[in-house]
Amino acid sequence: MTADEGVDVPLAGLSLEDRIGDGGQGEVFGVAGPGRLLYKSYREPHKVDGEVLAELVALRQQLAAAERDRLDRETAWPLCRVVDGGRVTGFLMRRAPDSMTWRTGRGDTRLIELSYLLREPKAAWQAVPQPSPAERYALVVAVVELLAWMHSLGLVVGDVSQANVLWTVRPGPAVHLLDCDGVRMAGRPPVLDQADTPDWHDPLATPGTVTVDSDRYKAALVVGRVLGQDPYLAPGSPLPLLPGVLDERRENAVRALWQQAAGPQGTRPHLGQWRTALAGRETIKLMAASPAPRPAVDRSKFDGPRQRGRVSLRE
Repeated sequence: MTADEGVDVPLAGLSLEDRIGDGGQGEVFGVAGPGRLLYKSYREPHKVDGEVLAELVALRQQLAAAERDRLDRETAWPLCRVVDGGRVTGFLMRRAPDSMTWRTGRGDTRLIELSYLLREPKAAWQAVPQPSPAERYALVVAVVELLAWMHSLGLVVGDVSQANVLWTVRPGPAVHLLDCDGVRMAGRPPVLDQADTPDWHDPLATPGTVTVDSDRYKAALVVGRVLGQDPYLAPGSPLPLLPGVLDERRENAVRALWQQAAGPQGTRPHLGQWRTALAGRETIKLMAASPAPRPAVDRSKFDGPRQRGRVSLRE
């Protein structure tokens, strides 16, 4: 039995290592043993909707093998819940691919977040590989493709930001989504109260809510801010693009959708429109970043029920 099977894992059965991440809703710890797993521990477990988290775990189990492999490659999806005394305290997930990390001058390992695409390179992070214009374009395409695919599964992503999208250009352009317990199934509540990153919120959305429409707005933010290398660009403002990232026809199409994204809810470009606008030029082939090896976990450490219930993927 492994964490891949979606079975609840008792907290007491985990051998936790150092804390490697600290966010508003929880902390992330390494887990000793094979598989390079991480444990996200919720700060306020009494506020967690454990049933909804179980549905996210079950969704992965129900996917066909090829789709499950893609989910594992491109997202830090919850593999299984962690429980303690009948309460859900967090979940297990895989580490991001090594190709999406870099080492500081002090030897610390950090994630290559989207933020490194939004600003001019600094001496302090010169170890982060800088993409060529064609690679930058390919990374934007990869984000749009990932969000579109998740929408096709009946999911609303929610908190898309400069901190929870990772990327690499080695050996080729690829992306990886973090904080996937914040993703919700259409028509279902979130695991926790919805979080929004400052400067990445939908100005027309009700605070604390996410919709497919707000995902579309945030997709526009990714496209404009990455192609323009500006962390504060927003639809409705001019879109200055970096030289060489788009040919003239693609540039005209992207600028038109950028302005449309500033419109009222229900009129914003959907992901298919962004895909069409960005398509049609020779690009670098997107590469799938290899996931961490799947761990073999002692069966005796599993005592929770399997999550076998079918989950509706449609709103």
